[in-house]
Amino acid sequence: MAARTSANAPEAVADALHSAAIHLLRKVRKEDDRTGITPSRLSALSVLVFGGPMRVTDLARAEHVKPPTMTRIVAALEADRLATRTSNAADGRSARIEATRRGARLMHAGRKRRVVRLGEALKGLSDQDLAVLVRAAEIIETVSKTI
Repeated sequence: MAARTSANAPEAVADALHSAAIHLLRKVRKEDDRTGITPSRLSALSVLVFGGPMRVTDLARAEHVKPPTMTRIVAALEADRLATRTSNAADGRSARIEATRRGARLMHAGRKRRVVRLGEALKGLSDQDLAVLVRAAEIIETVSKTI
């Protein structure tokens, strides 16, 4: 096993990953501009499409915003017919928010555009570099579950 150096200390690796992730996401996020939807709405819609229906309070928690802010975001998603709100018959104060088919199509199309853009950038890499990235993606997924 190789000795740990300052270059591969957890903090240095974390700093490098953080920087690379931000740069990568900024580049592929440009594809989201084509939707005409604000980043906050797209983010909330993404949680609904890929995470499933949930209450406004749970969606607000997932997006790290206050419930009144999420209520406004959800109202805008409803106005754009990207999400629907269903009242809870047992508790009139609670409602479930769900992506519409239109909202799901928009998210899946956006994800496809981002993946295609990233895939184009990866085409110039060697098979060895691609294998390294596959393994790195697996490790990042594992780490993300502990944060």
